[in-house]
Amino acid sequence: MSHSTTLPAPIRRLPEAATLWGYAAIALAVTIWAGFALSIRAIGGSVLAPADVALIRFGLPVLLLAPLLPSRLGALRRVRPMDAALVAFGAGLPFFFLASAGGALTSAAHVGALIAGTTPLSVALLLWLIERRGINAALGRALALILGGVALLVAGQGAGFGAGALGGAGLLLAASLFWGAYTLGLRRVGLDPIGCTLLLGLPSLAVLALLMGTGAVESRIASAPLAEILPFVVVQGLGVGVLASLSYAAAIARLGPARCAAIGSLAPALAALGAVPLLGEALTPLVVAGIALVTFGVYRATRC
Repeated sequence: MSHSTTLPAPIRRLPEAATLWGYAAIALAVTIWAGFALSIRAIGGSVLAPADVALIRFGLPVLLLAPLLPSRLGALRRVRPMDAALVAFGAGLPFFFLASAGGALTSAAHVGALIAGTTPLSVALLLWLIERRGINAALGRALALILGGVALLVAGQGAGFGAGALGGAGLLLAASLFWGAYTLGLRRVGLDPIGCTLLLGLPSLAVLALLMGTGAVESRIASAPLAEILPFVVVQGLGVGVLASLSYAAAIARLGPARCAAIGSLAPALAALGAVPLLGEALTPLVVAGIALVTFGVYRATRC
């Protein structure tokens, strides 16, 4: 007589570990985005032109990741054109120039609040337009809290800015829509973080090279001192271009676009706090209230 023994199936802990890695990745990305808001504001006080900073932002990641391009070519060719456009345009040159133009007219708190802060709303809108996905009541209330906090942040930082701040706010809201498209596109392309970073950087760098080569955009990088260039290399090239791009793509794969967009709403709070010692921007009671409301809204959104 024979008998068989059935072994118990092993307990799988990978989903939990993947979720934790996702939260760690988005935390890194949010911290770097706060630096992005500060560096966007710093362009106005630099000898570099916006196109020069864009060259650093997109050129350095492509240069560093170029040896890995041959192994990703097959996957890049399989990406659908619509999904590729969401990534390449969403966080590429259109987004960068909108953000830099809006930042020049406003403040670091505006940049953080009106891009990262409203990205959950942009993602929700795009999910409805593209995938016809609705918003449940709990998420709707959380998004309303985030939006209210963003409004307080902007109001608290707006007193020292003229009429141009309204136009700058409009540019930053347009940038938020582009960033929402990028957030959604990352989940749809089916690439690993390195492939996503290359898909973003290569078209942006190619178009930028064409614009600079034809004189369509101003460039002053050739005459800029190294001390002016290095901070943007660290923040925009290595930080935003490499670390944040890789970590955000990894977080999207593990947590999804809606949750990542909600957690990304913490960036305005960090940017507003960092702008006080670094850029001399005021931390008013309205800004403090806005930070608290955005943080609470993010907490609620991540639990929906």
